[in-house]
Amino acid sequence: MTTTTADPAAMSATFDEAARLTPVVHDCDLCVVGGSVTGVFAAVAAARLGLSVCVIEVGNQFGGNTTLGLVAVWHSLWNTTGDRQVIGGLTEEFVKRLKRRPLAVVETERTSPHWQFALNPAEAAIELDCLIREHRIRPFLHARVVACARDGGVIRGVIIEDKSGRRAIRAARFVDASGDADLVKLAGGATGVQDHLQPPTMAALVSGLAALRAADPKFWLAKTVFDPANPHALPPGFLWAFEPPSAADESLVFGTRVHGVDCSDADHLTAAEMEGRRQVRQMIDALRHGYPGKAVALSALPARIGVRETRHAVCAHRLTEDEVLSGELFPDAIAHSCYRVDIHKQGGEGLVFRYLDGREIICGAVGTRSEGRWRPPQAVDPTFYSIPYRALLPRGFANLVVAGRCLDADAGAFGAVRVQVTCNQMGEAAGTAAALSLQAGCAPAELDPQRLRACLCAHGARLAPEVQGAVASGR
Repeated sequence: MTTTTADPAAMSATFDEAARLTPVVHDCDLCVVGGSVTGVFAAVAAARLGLSVCVIEVGNQFGGNTTLGLVAVWHSLWNTTGDRQVIGGLTEEFVKRLKRRPLAVVETERTSPHWQFALNPAEAAIELDCLIREHRIRPFLHARVVACARDGGVIRGVIIEDKSGRRAIRAARFVDASGDADLVKLAGGATGVQDHLQPPTMAALVSGLAALRAADPKFWLAKTVFDPANPHALPPGFLWAFEPPSAADESLVFGTRVHGVDCSDADHLTAAEMEGRRQVRQMIDALRHGYPGKAVALSALPARIGVRETRHAVCAHRLTEDEVLSGELFPDAIAHSCYRVDIHKQGGEGLVFRYLDGREIICGAVGTRSEGRWRPPQAVDPTFYSIPYRALLPRGFANLVVAGRCLDADAGAFGAVRVQVTCNQMGEAAGTAAALSLQAGCAPAELDPQRLRACLCAHGARLAPEVQGAVASGR
């Protein structure tokens, strides 16, 4: 991973802006930057421990990839063998809340390697609004953090720009749940970018696919979309789809890949959004060409492209692929997952899966698949792994915790922990750590990880008791 420190980009021309005073619009204990499910869970966890909290979100709704990106699938709360629940807390609570409403969530078997829950994105967005209101969290939608005030290792406040102009927010603690380590970068902290970023995908809500399957038992969505004989075919790649909770014949399809972009760069993000939409239209045209006369329609596009990876914060610990695949249970573990290493190739087709039981599957062009092993068989395989608190503690800060995609992890580990149920737990842990450290009068990095773990478990987390009470290894 290439590591950098924040440095203004060289420009050939500049505007000289007059100095100005920015009004403070809000004071609180915790400011969360990024209103994904990860960010909302950070805010809720802190509010339940008595903190006054605000959340800043650039979009029009909370939920990130679940709602804005239409990636409304959550992976299993259980280990790979389905005999032990390893994820609880707010993630489990949120699913139970959605289950109270018709067509808000459906569930498959707990040992599926793909997903356990399919959510209705619109219902999820409204339920997140409910959580924000219930916990008296101050929301800032359509707002972007553009600057921050830092005094040594302490962030004093952030400046946002929204429809009301340029405004400041002061807080005692901050959580960077932006996905892109935006606050870390703005504050001058060290960030890193993998040498090969996983490409983003533009989702599409498509109607008529169930009717096609009923009319043609041999219908294969990927074969049609990638068929080289089809004049509208996409380049060979990887496609998956699922039917979200709905009364209509609708499927969410993920078959696009935008290569060669870093979506933390504004121009790259613009290009990725437009290229993703172009590929979606090409996919629809391929379906219509393959099945002329059939009622295949593009029903909706996401509010933003599904970004897999951009910047990472440089933290006290970098999670590695070896730690994930060996089922490491860290003494300071704050989250669990059993999701496989899942690396989407940049600049090429297909992807690589590596499993905790030693299997490896490489998916190439449509219909090509090779299976092997990344390690020889062993007597006992791990069935889940953990994420250490130290991977959320950016170096050089006394009041900042990161959560979600911007944690510190190498390429392989990130391919596993980037999924939403894992990021959700990081958010809950970050908000809890912010509250406990503030109450204890210490920096988040000085917080006793066993106190943090105990508090998370008291609120429903399923952290492994095997490491309870152990002394942090410091690795």
